[in-house]
Amino acid sequence: MCRCKGKDEASKDVCCGGMMGKGMMGKKKWSDLSTGEKVGVVVMTSIQLALAAAAWTDLAKRPASQVNGPKAAWALAIGVNFVGPIAYFVKGRNSEA
Repeated sequence: MCRCKGKDEASKDVCCGGMMGKGMMGKKKWSDLSTGEKVGVVVMTSIQLALAAAAWTDLAKRPASQVNGPKAAWALAIGVNFVGPIAYFVKGRNSEA
């Protein structure tokens, strides 16, 4: 709740850190997005899911001796947006012998 009494809406928005009823990011509904934004969301989500699926598949098939660290920890880390799968592919796998 804003405590900036007596200020106009623009001033309240600045005073309250831009959070006037919009949440941190000014959440939009899917129907509010432009076609380009919708395409971007779908493309990025597809890439993220494909990376995670590839990383989990690789982790499941790879022997523990070829994984840097515990497999369970990597399985959890892979679920972290783009960072997890990329980190697994870069740091989580030992070179094939």
